[in-house]
Formats: sequence, C-alpha cells, structure tokens
Amino acid sequence: MIWKPHVTVAAIIERDGKFLLVEEETDEGIRFNQPAGHLECEEALTDAVVREALEETGYAFLPRFLVGVYNWRHPDKDITYLRFAFGGEITGHDPGRQLDAGIIGPRWLTFDEVRACAGQHRSPLILRCIEDWQAGKRYPLELITHYA
Repeated sequence: MIWKPHVTVAAIIERDGKFLLVEEETDEGIRFNQPAGHLECEEALTDAVVREALEETGYAFLPRFLVGVYNWRHPDKDITYLRFAFGGEITGHDPGRQLDAGIIGPRWLTFDEVRACAGQHRSPLILRCIEDWQAGKRYPLELITHYA
C-alpha cells in the first residue's frame, strides 16, 4: 500500500474581533473547524479554499495570504493531513445557500471562545492556525505555484 497524506485547505477569517468557524457533525460528535476541506483533482489550492468556505458557510472568501502549512497525523486514525491555511477577507454572503451535508452552520467566535471550546475542535490545527494569524504570519500567495 502506498502512503499519501490528505491535502486540505482552511480559511482563517477574522472580522470585528471574531473568527469564522464551522460547527459540524462528525464521527466523534459535534465539532468545530475552520471552513476547510480536501483539495480536489486538478484544483488550485486557492480555488479549493474559496470553494470550501462557500460550501460550508455561504460566505464568499478571497484569500490574500498563506498563513502556514501544517503536517498533522491524527492520533487515532491512520491518516496524515497536510493543511494549507489561508487568510483573507469576506466579499459576500448568501444566507440562503444550502450548506454541505453535516454542517450545522457558521459560527463567529472570539479568540477566547475558540480557545475555551478547544476540546470540541476537529483537530489541534484550528487553534494553531488562529494563533499563527494573530502572530502576524502572512506569506504572499506567490509562494504557491499551481502548474497546470
């Protein structure tokens, strides 16, 4: 069997001192995550994060920065995630949009609220990505090349 990581993208969105998270149903129960998901075949990373944010929250997202690249192995599963986290801004909202299956809804939380619910995070990357954003980690999107 060939090992390969699951490549994912995540949107780090802050507005008025609150961060946009997604409350969702998982195999482990109700959890919080950033708007995030898997990269699809032939998709650019920035296109993937725009798509995932819209599908999971109804918010149109414009990535402006790469916040970081994270390699995390789930301790209870034989899965390694390679996450590309992007910071950016909201450019629109469709509150009537049908969200992805399993999504309860978007939630705006302060940093203290995000930290307080860490036990309900889908992974430790949620808090780490926000901490990196708050630490000013912002790398130019030109760092990533989508070679089609």
